[in-house]
Amino acid sequence: MAEQSDAVPETPAIDLVDETFIAVPPATVAAVFKDPRAWRRYWPDLQLTVYADRGDEGLRWTVTGALVGTMEVWCEQVLDGTVLHYFLRASPPGKYTRRQLARAADRRARAAKQLALSLKQTLEDGRRPGVPPKL
Repeated sequence: MAEQSDAVPETPAIDLVDETFIAVPPATVAAVFKDPRAWRRYWPDLQLTVYADRGDEGLRWTVTGALVGTMEVWCEQVLDGTVLHYFLRASPPGKYTRRQLARAADRRARAAKQLALSLKQTLEDGRRPGVPPKL
């Protein structure tokens, strides 16, 4: 009989969730993240390994490098567009103060929103609210 462990799994130091509506289909948003070369542009200090390719719904990665943990982009169909969900659950290797961790989390949160808003601007290509997408 296997022994059960009472150890509680370590909580990631950074647990980031972000959501941004982008008025394009999920396949369009998901395609942005399919190319591993793009990962280097978006997250230059992280090494990502896909552990779940969810097609038009996005990707899940294990993360190493400046952080160790998991990351996900989920492209959820909503109305005539996509809610881009971004999840980062990771910790930096080594020991850090609470203040250093708070700064790192804030920096990652700002970078995530900047990436999402940049994608929104590029992918929507000037589309005004309520106007059908360009075909």
